[in-house]
Amino acid sequence: MARALSAQSCLLSASAHPLLPSQRSASFLRQPSATAGLAPSSSAVIPALAAVSGGASPAVSSQGGRFMARKRAAGAIRGRRAVCRAEKAESSNATAAPGDGDASAEPLSVLVVGGGGREHALCYALRRSPSTAHVYCAPGNAGIALSGDATCLPSLDIRSSSSVIQFCRENRVGLVVVGPEAPLVSGLVDDLTENKIPAFGPTQGAAQLEGSKGFMKRICDKYDIPTAKHASFTDPAKAKDYIREQGVPIVVKADGLAAGKGVVVATAIEEAEAAVTRMLVDGEFGSAGGQVLIEEFLTGEEASFFAVVDGASAVPLASAQDHKPVGEGDTGPNTGGMGAYSPAPVVTPAVERFVMERIIAPTVAGMKAEGLPFTGVLYAGLMVDTSAGTAKLLEYNVRFGDPECQVLMKRLESDLSQLLLSACRGTLSAHPPLQWTTDAALVVVLAAKGYPGAYESGTPIHGLAAAAATDPRVTIFHAGTKLKAAEAAGGAATAAAAGGAAEERTPGALGEAEKAVKEGREGQIVAAGGRVLGVTALGGSVGEAQAVAYRAVDKVEWKEGFCRRDIGWRAVERERQQK
Repeated sequence: MARALSAQSCLLSASAHPLLPSQRSASFLRQPSATAGLAPSSSAVIPALAAVSGGASPAVSSQGGRFMARKRAAGAIRGRRAVCRAEKAESSNATAAPGDGDASAEPLSVLVVGGGGREHALCYALRRSPSTAHVYCAPGNAGIALSGDATCLPSLDIRSSSSVIQFCRENRVGLVVVGPEAPLVSGLVDDLTENKIPAFGPTQGAAQLEGSKGFMKRICDKYDIPTAKHASFTDPAKAKDYIREQGVPIVVKADGLAAGKGVVVATAIEEAEAAVTRMLVDGEFGSAGGQVLIEEFLTGEEASFFAVVDGASAVPLASAQDHKPVGEGDTGPNTGGMGAYSPAPVVTPAVERFVMERIIAPTVAGMKAEGLPFTGVLYAGLMVDTSAGTAKLLEYNVRFGDPECQVLMKRLESDLSQLLLSACRGTLSAHPPLQWTTDAALVVVLAAKGYPGAYESGTPIHGLAAAAATDPRVTIFHAGTKLKAAEAAGGAATAAAAGGAAEERTPGALGEAEKAVKEGREGQIVAAGGRVLGVTALGGSVGEAQAVAYRAVDKVEWKEGFCRRDIGWRAVERERQQK
């Protein structure tokens, strides 16, 4: 029997922070909520705003229950609306500009920017949202296109704001969801917003929370947000002197964006100094490593915490926990993520209250005070002290995590389009409670051998249909795949992988390849990245979701690929101890 798993109902207003400790205890109303395996507890809500629940009650069904009933009803309504719109179009040539009026009055067309596993998961959830009419994904990838979760646009240049804006206008797009960090840091949201196109994601200035670790640490210092002791350097000699003063273990980070691989946890002075040399002298990460952040090594258990923010208020999503190291037992170099699960038992009600009050809300307030109001997803990487019910901020990302997004979107039963649109409009305080399936979710990432180092691309992947058919609770999200055109058609055909530029394609060859895949002929899907697939499953517990996911993984035939076999091991061990 599935357990009630939820995020706390904890909506905070930036205007109420920072507060003195004595004020905090007196300024919150209490509302019951439940978290996995724990008795109902209270959660903090600023009185000026209505509570927005991030959790499911026992009455909420597992996936396919009440949500699917709403979806079927919405489909019937959508059909009637389509007839009405067609009749209206015949009598009027008036066309509202994207973003004008009440976009929730009719189903939305949504554009997702990106082409990795995170974007596939977003397309999956958006397509199932009752208020969504159509989902586009630029550039998308082979799995997104074949799943029918979105219409992929490999030729739309997401590096060109003018091209994206033109597409949105021509196709009446009412919401743009920017997935990867690069377009956010380059200012795509600024350009869309200036052209009155609702865009979910932070502005270029606000995206510095992820784009510069030094900027994030300055915000932490100024607004009293708990984080590790740290120092930044551009001079390698001074950085090495600091390392010797502090001792090991110690953490060395590239200041900028390094695809999740610019972090070295050094257990020897020589290892830390070598990391500094690679970043500052050898330029291993280019401009992203032109400055390094050196911080103390924190002990505890890591967790991922997500909150949707509208510039003034924040609503927590369900908790998640990922596995960054490439090796089993969380060993080896860091990656973009080898797997994840939700909920994360380590994020107790006490921890969630602490994070919302001491980390998320002060950040939202601080960014607003700095003239950089944040709208989008705040993804806080945490080090949790379970005994104290507290946490420290390791880093911020300013978008849905990958692969955490996959497990969150499998569990979310609310209308994602309306949630994100509410954030764009600054109306999260009026948004209805979020609903989550009572099931846990777990994703296993299949990566190319050699990742996170050098790896081979273009290798064929077999058995995906068999893997998906092992259990109805399984969904395979594609992160880095493309279609290989049939030999008879000639030429290469592809959908871009993981946010990169699309390859030139031969329309006839692509059509032949798609036909071959749909008819079940093997060998048409090939790898086109380091992290390639995310096999995701639901279960009544993390242990059950793990078992379902690995049964599907074992059906995938890809000799050039690998995966970790212990995703979710901490949560599974906790579940065993509780039996």
